[in-house]
Amino acid sequence: MSSSTMIIVVIAIYLLFVIFTGVCIGRRTKQDSEGFFLGGRKMGPLVTAMSAEASDMSSYLLMGIPGVAYLSGLADATWTAIGLGIGTYLNFLLVSKRLRRYSAKIDAITIPEFFSKRFGEKTNVIETVAALIIIIFFIPYVASGLQAIGKLFNTLFELNYMYGVIIGAAVILSYSAIGGFGSVAVMDLIQSIIMTFALTVIVFFAINKAGGWTNAMQHVSNLPGFLALTQTHVAGETAEAVGTAAPYGFITIISTMAWGLGYFGMPHILVRFMSIRDENELKLSRRIAAVWVFISMGVAILIGIIGHAMSTEGAIKFLGGSDSERVIIHIAHLLANNGIFPAIVAGVILAGILAATMSTADSQLLCAASSFSQNLMQHTFKKKLDDRQSLVAARCTIIVMVIMAIYIASNPDSPIGKSIFQVVAFAWAGFGACFGPAMLLALFSKRTNSTGVLVGMILGAVTIFVWKFGVRPLGGAWNIYELLPAFLVNFIFTIIVSSVTPAPSSEVQKTFDEVMQNI
Repeated sequence: MSSSTMIIVVIAIYLLFVIFTGVCIGRRTKQDSEGFFLGGRKMGPLVTAMSAEASDMSSYLLMGIPGVAYLSGLADATWTAIGLGIGTYLNFLLVSKRLRRYSAKIDAITIPEFFSKRFGEKTNVIETVAALIIIIFFIPYVASGLQAIGKLFNTLFELNYMYGVIIGAAVILSYSAIGGFGSVAVMDLIQSIIMTFALTVIVFFAINKAGGWTNAMQHVSNLPGFLALTQTHVAGETAEAVGTAAPYGFITIISTMAWGLGYFGMPHILVRFMSIRDENELKLSRRIAAVWVFISMGVAILIGIIGHAMSTEGAIKFLGGSDSERVIIHIAHLLANNGIFPAIVAGVILAGILAATMSTADSQLLCAASSFSQNLMQHTFKKKLDDRQSLVAARCTIIVMVIMAIYIASNPDSPIGKSIFQVVAFAWAGFGACFGPAMLLALFSKRTNSTGVLVGMILGAVTIFVWKFGVRPLGGAWNIYELLPAFLVNFIFTIIVSSVTPAPSSEVQKTFDEVMQNI
């Protein structure tokens, strides 16, 4: 049996396993709204931690971050990883326990519903805006994941790109629509284990093929700015071209670390906190998540660096531009040529890329479905649905969103798919800037009111687009990741508007005091 055939068999087994396991778990989940969207708030600390991280670490963990490190060296990828690691820890430390307790107190099962009930909203405007933001940003996010799957199958097996996209979409749809949150959370745990295995095997194999650690470091140390944290490497057009170094200053470092702010507003991560069975178990979840995220991203960066050394050695071809994001695929393909067992291992590694993509897409689809069926249909449009009707609406929403994502992903060369890292960065900024300040102020400020949150949320969304497409292209000191200025604009204006408008009702303030007692 050829290595390619063995990889196909392994990936096929993995996909069938995902479908079977996800459906079985889902059938055991209580089939009501809380069961479908939050798993009945019965998740354990390990599932909570690893589901949160797997749904966070989309294909940019195995493709985006190694690609950035491969192309530009340590600086960009490392400061991003540090920001994300700190953000992960602080999100668990500051938000998780308060959100779990507060959401249970006010009976909120989605993030838009939490905002609406937390601020005593009567007109559901915040809930509607938040739901629309979730849907708008998640569709291209899911589409970028499907593009990653399509490109993976096309690169490995020369399978028609669209067939790969459709296969990935069908697998994700199968267990997300049937099983809901319970299936998604447990499958995320399993997929995080596969991702960990993939990272571990690839990094050791890559070091060996690069001629050992010392030889690999010797190669990349000759590249200007490649191993510096205050410079970035500008790659040449070939593996032999040493390229040049460009400054990576303090403002750029702060801008890059601002990735960590995004965690406070990620709806598909925040709902993990709401789903845990006991708020006191979140302390263990925090430790598990923080350790895993720092180690996994460190290894991902290392793969990119060693991958460049492998190109210099001639073990793999030189990968320029967005092709650098396929470095782990090329390394796995090289591993597969070493025999049947290495081919099996390579198949598992490549399944890890699918796992990274699916573990994010499934969570995003479920979050968007809850926003439509719970927040828009029932609360905004006042459609009274029982649990069965609500679940049907949610499943139909997932199907429609998948179809829309497939359509967007149908062109592999569309702007949305040119760089996984860039697509993730923009969507990440959108959620972080729109929801992050609102979440922090909701949990730490009794005086913040619905008017302030609504104004801040809208200004945050507007700033994302204005800064991304109008200000940042000016370059120089203006080349700041759009999340940072948009987050600050939202935060500042929420406080200002809340302070000059009437305080929340006494009932809202009383609930806040009750929730925060002995926190």
